[in-house]
Amino acid sequence: MEHSVSIEQLLESGAHFGHLTRRWNPKMAQFIFTERNGIHIIDLRKTQVLLDLARQAIYDITSRGRSVLFIGTKQQAKLAIEESANKAEINYVSERWLGGMLTNFTTIRKSIKRLNAIDKMETDGTFEKITKKERLLLGRERDRLRKVFGGIETMTKLPGALFVVDTKKEHLAIKEAKILGIPVIGIVDTNVDPEEVEYPIPANDDSIKTVELVAGILADAIIEGSRIAKVKMAELAADGERIDKETEVDTEDDPKVRRKLRERRPPARTTGQATSRYNAPQKQASDAPVANAPQKQASDVPVANANQSDAAPTEN
Repeated sequence: MEHSVSIEQLLESGAHFGHLTRRWNPKMAQFIFTERNGIHIIDLRKTQVLLDLARQAIYDITSRGRSVLFIGTKQQAKLAIEESANKAEINYVSERWLGGMLTNFTTIRKSIKRLNAIDKMETDGTFEKITKKERLLLGRERDRLRKVFGGIETMTKLPGALFVVDTKKEHLAIKEAKILGIPVIGIVDTNVDPEEVEYPIPANDDSIKTVELVAGILADAIIEGSRIAKVKMAELAADGERIDKETEVDTEDDPKVRRKLRERRPPARTTGQATSRYNAPQKQASDAPVANAPQKQASDVPVANANQSDAAPTEN
């Protein structure tokens, strides 16, 4: 099977260099190849395999129409995260992670809408109608909001997965993802717990080239998955239009079909005969009260006569 990256590419990027041996996490032992000059060396064969798994997971998620959020707030990762995210046209966080970005997304969304509103005010000519001081204040507010929310300005719903560069530094984002059941793909160095993420990628998270390499591979998977999702959506839309047209045709033909069926039925089974046959006893039942109506009137007369007969002896 062809891998998404070669061992040579990983070596050239410096992905095999871990942290000092005294700073290691014992849970990373399975991903460590050897120790050299007091530094752990990562087993790049396992990095290669796990990167393939992470790539496939991201492809599956995006091919179903879900998005992926890239997170890398450490200095070595910022530029690579921004470039890869922009390449794949996805959201990212390269500045400070604001608590509640996922678990309190409704409130975060309000701040994003405020940022969009200020941008609209600048383009629709509203800035020209307000004072210089108001423009200055709005400009400062916009810059402050964009610094924090610029990468997620177009995010309208929670992502389907996270990709984080340093799982130790981005522990708040990982914690929120766990609460919401969002899977996490992360670069894990020798000083972190790989069990904190669903798809660990053992590699040097302090190497700019390594971050660029991994983020670029995952971005390509997102691009391919998103393309498949768009094709599926187009097919569903086409099927929906076809079904709507067929439904309209069937609706128009229904009266004609029913009329033809009625014409083909034998006279003994016509709707009118069936109705008269089943309603015949009901008509006889309805005649009975009519026949009894004079009886009711006749019964009323004796009552009146009885009163008269009772009154006559009284007069006598």
